[in-house]
Amino acid sequence: MSKNITALEESFRRFAIHGDTRATGKEMHGKNWSKLCKDCGVIDGKNITLTDVDIVFSKVKKKSSRTIIFDEFKVALGELARKKYKDKTGEEAEAEVFQLIEGKSPVISGVTRAVASPTVSRLTDTTKFTGSHKERFDETGRGKGKAGRVDIVDTSGYVSGYKHQGSYEKKVTKPTAGRPM
Repeated sequence: MSKNITALEESFRRFAIHGDTRATGKEMHGKNWSKLCKDCGVIDGKNITLTDVDIVFSKVKKKSSRTIIFDEFKVALGELARKKYKDKTGEEAEAEVFQLIEGKSPVISGVTRAVASPTVSRLTDTTKFTGSHKERFDETGRGKGKAGRVDIVDTSGYVSGYKHQGSYEKKVTKPTAGRPM
């Protein structure tokens, strides 16, 4: 029996930390409880709906709490099990529901993908950019980063537009051969 508990507990932990970087895995939010019931097929749309799942969650959690711990989780599953499998005994029904959940992980569905619509591709085609926006990308269409946005200040000491930059040293150090001192 203890093996089942660990598989169930492992699933509880996986769903408890889903979508929350600070979660410890010891308690589960209502949102993740609903997700667990949806992903594991506890919600069937006939005997058990999302509403039933939410009602059971509210029933088993402590009054002031917004989460349930593993023990409350098992009580909640027991209630749902009796509702889902009306023709079975309490223990059989619970075992059925536990099997639905054991070893499961949150399903990550509907992850946002970049849509290649003609409108978006036209707006993001850097070859068609004009004006100052054109300056921000190189020929391949990659952004230049800060170099494309910020004017780099010339700290050479010469005024802008001065053509003979760097020629002063040559003038000063001209060979003085043939001239009297």
